[in-house]
Amino acid sequence: MGPDGRCGACGTYQQQLGQQAGQQPYAPSQQPYPQQPSQQPPYPQPFPQQGMAAGMPVGGADLRRGLRIALMVALSVCAAVLLLLFWARTQQRLALEALLDDGVTATTQDDAEAADGFVAFSTVLYFLTLAASATLWAIWMRRARQNAELFAPGTHRFGAGWAAGAWFTPVVNFWFPKQIVNDIYRASAPAGAQSAPKGLLNSWWTLWIGSAALNLVGSVMAAGASAKIQTRGYDGSSWREDVGALKTAASVTGFATLLTAVAGVLAVLVVRQLGSLQEQRALAGPQSVPPGGVPYAATGYPPVQPGPGAGWNGPPQNRYGSGPAGY
Repeated sequence: MGPDGRCGACGTYQQQLGQQAGQQPYAPSQQPYPQQPSQQPPYPQPFPQQGMAAGMPVGGADLRRGLRIALMVALSVCAAVLLLLFWARTQQRLALEALLDDGVTATTQDDAEAADGFVAFSTVLYFLTLAASATLWAIWMRRARQNAELFAPGTHRFGAGWAAGAWFTPVVNFWFPKQIVNDIYRASAPAGAQSAPKGLLNSWWTLWIGSAALNLVGSVMAAGASAKIQTRGYDGSSWREDVGALKTAASVTGFATLLTAVAGVLAVLVVRQLGSLQEQRALAGPQSVPPGGVPYAATGYPPVQPGPGAGWNGPPQNRYGSGPAGY
């Protein structure tokens, strides 16, 4: 048989010989040759491909701004009322100073009583705004804690209930809330826990705790001095000491009130900052999976390389017959 398919003896082609022998001519199979995929299947898939991001927990973060804006407004109003209370305590201190300088007269007593009434009115107004702010704060803090759980599951020291209730629990409210907010900040930082901002948060907490401690000291001093004045009156030689102690208490509580007002302004900034961090963290998407890795105990897609059959349409055909060349 020659290279062109003809018989060397008779010159007949192989196809003609097959027909003479009653054989059917060779025809290639109509079944397509198996091909390997030239690329990985498109996304979405049960698990992410190499270098892609892992899926976020189900549910998503609650980033509605209505509650946050309402809280910021309430805190701002509360800070303004605190400034009013600071002015009232300043008037009280000046009235007590006039009482010491001018002695006990009808005018100085009336001024002192009027200053006390101004302080009482401002205090009631402050507690009303504080109650509204505290309610919104607890609700917002719980929501922020739930969002942080989505960003970094299992990294928090306290549950979402403590995020709302720790602020009102005696004794532990001096350190539990700070730890809770620290965890929320670390989980909400877009660039990772180590990049969480700390300056504003620490300044606000320091002023809040410091003002609370000073206000407690001033309140105790004022209660003791007022009790002595009510018992002894302005008779005798000790009334000047009692009024002087009451004046000192007014100065301490006034300074504590001013610190609380500044802490309120910083609280507004904390709410704004944390809300912005959580929005950025949510927009940043899920944390990326290292190349070559999939979630533990998950079956990932094996890497598929284009094989020699990728895009192959079958063997070349013999132009001199019906069979494939080389077969």
